[in-house]
Amino acid sequence: MSDKIFADVGTYGKTDLAARYRSTAGSQTAVNADLLAELRHQLDRDGYVVVEGAISDEQIHTIKTAVEPLFDHPGGRNNFEGFKTRRLYAVPEKTDVCDPLAEHPLALGLLDGLFRPNYLLSQLQVIDIRPGEAAQPLHCDDSFYPFARPRPPLGAATIFALDDFTADNGATDIIPRSHLWDDRIPSPDDRRQPCVMPAGSMLFFLGTLWHGGGENRTPAPRMCVTAQYCEPFLRPQENFGLSVSRARAATKSEHMLRLLGYSIHPPFVGMVDGKHPKRRLEEHEPSR
Repeated sequence: MSDKIFADVGTYGKTDLAARYRSTAGSQTAVNADLLAELRHQLDRDGYVVVEGAISDEQIHTIKTAVEPLFDHPGGRNNFEGFKTRRLYAVPEKTDVCDPLAEHPLALGLLDGLFRPNYLLSQLQVIDIRPGEAAQPLHCDDSFYPFARPRPPLGAATIFALDDFTADNGATDIIPRSHLWDDRIPSPDDRRQPCVMPAGSMLFFLGTLWHGGGENRTPAPRMCVTAQYCEPFLRPQENFGLSVSRARAATKSEHMLRLLGYSIHPPFVGMVDGKHPKRRLEEHEPSR
């Protein structure tokens, strides 16, 4: 009974009340500690880091083959989405091929050092920048959380290159060390630097880093998979509770379930009817 009696609200607020489903945060395949330390140093200094060879040529082929038939629109609805950029939303419902990227051990290892346990997937997209696309407006991915800068990041993101990223084909533009800025916005003197990297590379960057998709001046498209994450107490950009069916969620790995919100941020943030959300997977999903 003593573990159910809390003398103060602080202790209660830090206690995981789940009984049947304990958190699996931090249980991914371990990454070399020295490598993680070096990457975190670069991340703290520059706001981003690039790791080549993060995914294989076979994975790239599998992903491209699976997602190509799933694109519904030839371009976006505005210049931020990109009028000549194809975007695939609700990816975890439509295909599982991008799950290994969203739960990549290296990405999770870096996220473990940034956020509280049970951080969430904020969105998962496949982005295909087509020939003739203009440069995307520069932005910060966690700027919609209304907290003044400078501050620690509230989000972070990965971009996995499915094609070579070049200075001419729409490689993501970044402003190194802009994650340290206050509330100022980029000026013409702040040069956009294309993040050139070979296919199979992973770009990992903080939500406070100014960046944007580059202009594609080539005759070929440039495709990537991007996963964004946020602290567990914040609202994700994509409502996975609605976009991912319970039947599909039940097939996901423990890491994906946690990232999609089938998890608890102590003591009870994310609960459903006072219970752990994983209990919903034990129930029959009503017809849609």
